[in-house]
Amino acid sequence: MIRILDITLKDLLQLVRDRKTFLFLLIMPVSFTLLFGYAFGGFSGPSDSRLPVGYLDQDHSRLSGKLHDLLAASKVVRLDQDQARSVSDLEQLVAGEKLAAAIIVPAGYGKASLAGKHARLTLIGDTSTSIGTTVQAETLAAANRLDSAVSAALSMEQITEARLPFDYAFDRALSAWEKPPIAVAETTSTIIKRQDSQVMSLAHTSPGMMLQFAIAGLLTAAQVIVTERKSRVLQRLLTTATRRIHILVGHYLAILALILGQFLLLIIFGQLVLRVDYAREAGATLLVACSAALCIAALGLLIGVLAKTDEQAIIFSLVPMFVFAGLGGAWVPLEVTGATFQAIGHFSPVAWAMDGFENIIARGLSIDSVLLPASALIGYAALFFVLATVRFWASEER
Repeated sequence: MIRILDITLKDLLQLVRDRKTFLFLLIMPVSFTLLFGYAFGGFSGPSDSRLPVGYLDQDHSRLSGKLHDLLAASKVVRLDQDQARSVSDLEQLVAGEKLAAAIIVPAGYGKASLAGKHARLTLIGDTSTSIGTTVQAETLAAANRLDSAVSAALSMEQITEARLPFDYAFDRALSAWEKPPIAVAETTSTIIKRQDSQVMSLAHTSPGMMLQFAIAGLLTAAQVIVTERKSRVLQRLLTTATRRIHILVGHYLAILALILGQFLLLIIFGQLVLRVDYAREAGATLLVACSAALCIAALGLLIGVLAKTDEQAIIFSLVPMFVFAGLGGAWVPLEVTGATFQAIGHFSPVAWAMDGFENIIARGLSIDSVLLPASALIGYAALFFVLATVRFWASEER
């Protein structure tokens, strides 16, 4: 055991002294997390997704003001009002697609409504499109709500022989629409934590870049093993009482400690700075991180055993990074791809690690949801370690 720890400490000292270690360990993953997070809207402010609709009030009556209030409270359209605009200005803005549509309240709208006549509004827009249809439906809903309140107020005024003022009845009828007898309520399961789009973007980018550059960081770990072979240190070790398994496990523990330290630092950075909720299920996060570290460390050991030169170490480290990260959904979520690509992507251990992290921080699931991804990662770790062992035993140093 002492021989294993000696080899582990020796490797760690070499890795810490190498500047490339910190480049792949912290600088690159943090930089690319911020870059990808910004590119996918992770740092953008809250946005208004409602359709911009121009509004021109030519009536300036009490009823046109109420119509404005109804539309302003809409969750579908956002009024873009400027009384200095003319009808032709609105037509140009709609034609130039700067506005989704425009609503014009003509003069006499309020009088026509109070007289019991069908008051007309002017809608500028293409109602053959889904956007135009949506604005039209929302405008009609607000206008019908206003007409119904006027009709109810006029009826009540006639029935009570003016003892019930029109204004009072109108306001009561209009306010009744705020609490309709039947309403559609949207609910979310209690196991799913609602997050804004900015946090959701970083919930993918943060673990994706962390995993990608953990693989890239194997470059320095592999070069340590290559240097050991080139400097004949390995051959001298084999002439001592140190067994081959001691050498393999010592190198493996050094790479594992390095990756676990990287994961810990980046998870803390993600939690405190990026507000990615790794701590929501701390045990599940730790399980996925440890499983991924076991897998990537075994891959690093295999690369170090296979590479005979520094150039080969670079190639053997960067190629798996691009292949595993690209296929595994570190750059683009696998959910947006087809079923075939998702199935192929899960041949990459990165896909299983991404599943585990996203089940916790994006989907709001419990520790049970990461047991399968963690098992798959441990299976990959065993496969890579066995391959490294077989190759090491069959190497020329025997």
